[in-house]
Amino acid sequence: MAVLIEGLSVVILADAIKVRYPGGWEAFAADTPNATLCWDGELARVGFMTPWDTKAFVESLQSLGLIYLDGGLARDMLVVDQLQGPATPCEKIECGYLFLEDNPERRVLTARLKGSRQELVYTPDEWRFETSLTRSFGYVPEKHVDKSLMFLRHENGLDICLNEVTGTEVFIGRTGQIVT
Repeated sequence: MAVLIEGLSVVILADAIKVRYPGGWEAFAADTPNATLCWDGELARVGFMTPWDTKAFVESLQSLGLIYLDGGLARDMLVVDQLQGPATPCEKIECGYLFLEDNPERRVLTARLKGSRQELVYTPDEWRFETSLTRSFGYVPEKHVDKSLMFLRHENGLDICLNEVTGTEVFIGRTGQIVT
């Protein structure tokens, strides 16, 4: 089985959640900070649109007993960037592309346990390819945020910025501290 990867994703071993997360799977699912949770029974994935929110989530999981890095390898969780791939080596999780509905135009990045041959992709409940980040991905490198995005307002969990290059509004899903 496999879970969808979009934006910045934190992929967590389901066994680690069951054993180390206080309250187990039910508490973890209730505590996720946004609607991007998906899981295949072996892995859980929560997605973010900023490195700051990703880091805060990883740190919150670490504070509850899950282990991110052990000897330079991802242990209980792995951070995966939709464009760059895994942030660190991991012996238990692999990433790759799969086609939804066997359609090459619906290619998505996924993560699964190493060695799994299952090609079913689990996505968040409300996720649809037509409106997905995969289909309409826009990316501003962190070093260019101050140069090309002007913060306008925070509304309904989104930072709304003006892309000064294109003249369009950009919506950035946020779970943590608001950027002003």
